[in-house]
Amino acid sequence: MATGRGRSIGELLRDGERSISFEFFPPRDEAGTERLWRAIQALEPYRPTFVSVTYGAGGATRDTTVEITGRIARETSLTPVAHLTCVGHTRDELESILDTYAEAGVHHLMALRGDPPDGPRADWTPTEGGLDYARDLVELARSRGDFRVGVAAFPEGHPNAASRDADADVLVAKAEAGAEFAVTQMFFRAQDYFDLVDRVRARGVDIPILPGIMPILNVAAIRRQGELIGAEVPADLVARIAAHDDPAAVRAEGIAIAAELCDELLAGGAPGLHFYTLNFSRATLEIFERLQITV
Repeated sequence: MATGRGRSIGELLRDGERSISFEFFPPRDEAGTERLWRAIQALEPYRPTFVSVTYGAGGATRDTTVEITGRIARETSLTPVAHLTCVGHTRDELESILDTYAEAGVHHLMALRGDPPDGPRADWTPTEGGLDYARDLVELARSRGDFRVGVAAFPEGHPNAASRDADADVLVAKAEAGAEFAVTQMFFRAQDYFDLVDRVRARGVDIPILPGIMPILNVAAIRRQGELIGAEVPADLVARIAAHDDPAAVRAEGIAIAAELCDELLAGGAPGLHFYTLNFSRATLEIFERLQITV
């Protein structure tokens, strides 16, 4: 259910309301914009808790992200969550972007450190006059206007983290800075998610953590992305998909695997599901059909 200006996303999750949410990215051209809005229109009837819009590296899609999230706030019943990263921005620039979001009617943010220009495994170099960590951005957003803030979580650990325990410490620090909820990167083993939740709870922090879901529709593409962000595609899942030659059968198997993961996560107590849509609705709707999620 969309939050409007009533309860925040964090409040809804803490109250036990099961969440469904979707992530989109800023389109590059008019055709992409049309595809994005078709996906939004197809998914809006499911009354998601929120929809998030990503933010290009170094602010490459800043204006488009602001435009899309503002349009969602104005023209739909959905609650938009705008991504914002530290990469390539001074503190003054970040304050200006926050003000622009507020003026556009966007009051929920995903505060991210962001990936270096050479990718998530590259060494991190802060922007001169900027912020070092996502927790700094959380603090800035919370201190500047009526923002409710989400952050990223990593079931298999961030690629630059010394260990999964150290990575859990980072998530705890973001919660202590004022983050109200977290959304994980994609992953394919439910136990990795549950272990992350256990590590955070063991540190005395009860921030709701939404699992991020991306179906495996192309093994090679998912493996490449997984290598970048530190998400392993388990061999047994690759074998299940590789058993099929027909593209339609490969797709169906990938959807089935995603639906099984969703079932296991919800049965184990996950507060909801966050779908990485890649600006298409079809795969998400196919998962919904298997999960018997209806309008």
